[in-house]
Amino acid sequence: MLELAVLGLLKEQPLHGYELKKRLGETLGFLWGVSYGSLYPALRRLEREGAIESVEPGPALVSAPVPTGSLTGDLSAARHRTGARRAESSRRTRKAYRITERGDARLVELLLEDDERTDDDKGFAIKLAFCRHAPADARLRFLERRRDTLRTRTEHVRTRRGRERTPRSQDRYLTSLLEHRARATASDLEWVEQLIAEERTVDTTVLGHQEGATA
Repeated sequence: MLELAVLGLLKEQPLHGYELKKRLGETLGFLWGVSYGSLYPALRRLEREGAIESVEPGPALVSAPVPTGSLTGDLSAARHRTGARRAESSRRTRKAYRITERGDARLVELLLEDDERTDDDKGFAIKLAFCRHAPADARLRFLERRRDTLRTRTEHVRTRRGRERTPRSQDRYLTSLLEHRARATASDLEWVEQLIAEERTVDTTVLGHQEGATA
């Protein structure tokens, strides 16, 4: 799933490793917790596969201060040159990445993959964040699968609450937790059904435009 998120972000624009980590946190939320220890190996794998390529930054244009003839001024200039060299060295070693044509195909392939991670809340969130890059029919199947998962989850919670006849069922904290899960799942289900309705409306609109153009 990390590879999918990386490709999805690079689809928008080239990014450095630091920027990628920051954008991953902003897109997926702080609970995702992407570390450099997992990000850079993923970047290397994608680069070996030809899905992304590095972009070397251009040479930094640093203006050298003109000697002033004073000790204080020349000392300040020397410090400036040292800082500039360090900044230039840092920029040269700071590598950016961009997605390739092969990476575009790999992104769509990952979005179309149906596996257990798609049914997981985190896996669903990652795919939804970049769902726009998938074909329209695949987006609809993806959302419908999520709807079915939530319906199953709702039925499971309802069944469990109905079967609880033990002393544990009198635990108000456990009861509250089950009720919270039921409400959260119902809310998610309503949200996904709205997304499905909007997706179908978009498909109908696009189809109408295409039919009008060919008429």
